[in-house]
Amino acid sequence: MAEAPELEKHESYTTNGSATEKAAEVETPEQTGGGLLRTLLLVGVALASVALVFAVVRSMVRRAPADPTTERIQGLIDEANRLLKQLDDKSAG
Repeated sequence: MAEAPELEKHESYTTNGSATEKAAEVETPEQTGGGLLRTLLLVGVALASVALVFAVVRSMVRRAPADPTTERIQGLIDEANRLLKQLDDKSAG
């Protein structure tokens, strides 16, 4: 029965000298995909963090302080709408 290719490589490295340096050069399938997966995961976490910070800052900036003039104008508009509705009811009735 033939041995796995990784075992043959390992045997040839141990007989040729510095086994640790040459073994470090050989990438297993788990190592090649693992680096890419780790990079994509870190990029995803970074993008999620940026999006969260952006949303928090945007929500804090958009809040306008309570303005009494704006509230007064809105009250006058509501009162005018109520009076117009009363006038329409009288003319229709």
